[in-house]
Amino acid sequence: MSTYNSEPEDELETITMALKTCQESNNLKSCMQCTSFLDCNLRKQYVLDVYNSMNKGNTGGFEF
Repeated sequence: MSTYNSEPEDELETITMALKTCQESNNLKSCMQCTSFLDCNLRKQYVLDVYNSMNKGNTGGFEF
């Protein structure tokens, strides 16, 4: 889902919507309740996109 041309915030918004859709379709309020929690590629991408959003797409530290 991530592309190098996209802004980190755009990627985060897109993956967040996809994650919420997945949770709703599985009648879950949290990914932690899912049996695929540790193996879920969607969630792994969400974590990466959160990281990229926090550090504005750069390697290194976070910008709060």
